Amino acid sequence: MNGRSFLDSNVLVYTDDPRHPEKQRSAIELLSRCRRSNTGVVSAQVLQEYFVVVTRKLGVEQALARRKVELFGQFSTVKTGVDDILAAIDLCRLHGVHFWDALVIRSAQQAGCRRLFSEDLQCGRRFDSVEIVNPFAPEPLAE
Repeated sequence: MNGRSFLDSNVLVYTDDPRHPEKQRSAIELLSRCRRSNTGVVSAQVLQEYFVVVTRKLGVEQALARRKVELFGQFSTVKTGVDDILAAIDLCRLHGVHFWDALVIRSAQQAGCRRLFSEDLQCGRRFDSVEIVNPFAPEPLAE
């Protein structure tokens, strides 16, 4: 993998979702590649979203979800400040994206990521130097 890659919460969630075996396999493979290449980036927001979704919607035990947050937290982790929140608000206003997605985009930008892996945003769209890549698309964009 070339350059840093930001991992959205949906990618992390699919590692625990046996209802979607292809997406689960793809998510696990992507995280493994990011770990081996030391290019994966997450944010505190993404880790929080992961915990809430897997415990509430997928029934993952809280202790296991906590352990996985610890593991995912070994990726480079972006901290969010007021300047980032304001920049996310500007992304909302300028590009029409939801605030929480805008904060993820801002975190990816702040971390110097080239790619933001997510199925929640328009694949191929660019926000400055960050390109959205849907890792679950039939043929994801080249890395």
